[in-house]
Amino acid sequence: MKRRDALHRLGSVALLLGANEIAFGASIVAVRVWPSAEYTRVTIESDQKLAAHHSLVDGPPRLVVDIEGLELSPELREIVGKVRADDPYIAGVRVGQNQPRVVRLVVDLKQPIAPQQFTLEPVAAYRHRLVFDLYPTQERDPLLALIQEKEQAERDAAKSVQDALGEFIGRIDEGKPPAPAASGPMSPKPTTPTPAMQRKIDRLIVVALDPGHGGEDPGAIGPRGTREKDVVLAVALMLRDRLNREPNMRAMLTRDADFFVPLHDRVRKARRVQADLFVSIHADAFITPSARGASVFALSDRGATSAAARWIAQKENAADLVGGANIKSRDSHVMRALLDMSTTAQIKDSLRVGGEVLQRIGRVGRLHKPRVEQASFAVLKAPDIPSILVETAFISNPDEERKLADPEYRADLVAALADGIARYFAKNPPLARQRQL
Repeated sequence: MKRRDALHRLGSVALLLGANEIAFGASIVAVRVWPSAEYTRVTIESDQKLAAHHSLVDGPPRLVVDIEGLELSPELREIVGKVRADDPYIAGVRVGQNQPRVVRLVVDLKQPIAPQQFTLEPVAAYRHRLVFDLYPTQERDPLLALIQEKEQAERDAAKSVQDALGEFIGRIDEGKPPAPAASGPMSPKPTTPTPAMQRKIDRLIVVALDPGHGGEDPGAIGPRGTREKDVVLAVALMLRDRLNREPNMRAMLTRDADFFVPLHDRVRKARRVQADLFVSIHADAFITPSARGASVFALSDRGATSAAARWIAQKENAADLVGGANIKSRDSHVMRALLDMSTTAQIKDSLRVGGEVLQRIGRVGRLHKPRVEQASFAVLKAPDIPSILVETAFISNPDEERKLADPEYRADLVAALADGIARYFAKNPPLARQRQL
């Protein structure tokens, strides 16, 4: 009888407290750390929405994060081992139970950062996500960096030739040591371009390569588990190397590793280097596995040219939801307003380069459509840069998934893309670059 009365009293208390008070706390589903040269993202995925606040502390620099409604768990402790030694921003992470139901993360930093914190609602395979993006306080000039990288590659190539020549001479005349390669102290990298460097900038053709998806967003996944984000990054890296061998050309990647880049930021990166061409690379899936063939898309301001083009554009435009864009970012709103200013001239030039590329890749494999299609892709809306989106194949098709994993097919595809790009610029040389961004 006494036991029954005690249980009855406990039940009454439970009804008064409600579900939120009874819950012991949120459960952690996963923790992920995505490092890159541009920023590092820390994601904490849980079964309930998490509330947190953060502060920056000096001496030594660190980011302190208090997460409420949480008990320390083995899943959360895993974040300590997720930090890579080559992470440019995070030196290490410590985690502990700061107060009852408050977990504290202390992120030791390698350099000053400007953190962004936001939450993401459940979408696709993800549940609630608490996200911290750690950006550097100062961005380097990306166009100047491209020139410096090209000059360094030229110096390295010249030194290799000199070293080989010296070794050859040494073998002919063993009585004399080979002449050492000319070298000297490296001059510090300038922060502003000299007149000579500005001339190089004006003559350089810059191609922005945009491997789709990345990081939290895997893109489409084939029947054998091949992820779109991995395939398109591999193609983009090969294409970058191919284009960089051209004496007057330099390729810039919107991402060069496995991290997520919001759609508006992909366009912003291309505009910051004043790119002469923007090429977004994808390997999409369709609702039926029989869909196959490569496609090239340009922007449309009058609706999609086919139902399939509209469907693919809607799917690609939803990447920010899966990848996790900070929609509260001021830069995001400014850029989205700018993207509405797409011009007729940009679309016309995009159709030209799209035609050159489509003709070349049609010699490598089957085309989905024999013409450049158009749809309202957000990533193609730079108002001043010819922009195309290339669907290399349908990763949802088993045969094409196998081809995309084949290094020989990738090499043929890259050669076709590079040839199409070169032919476009041979017919349409870009104007001198004006630095106004």
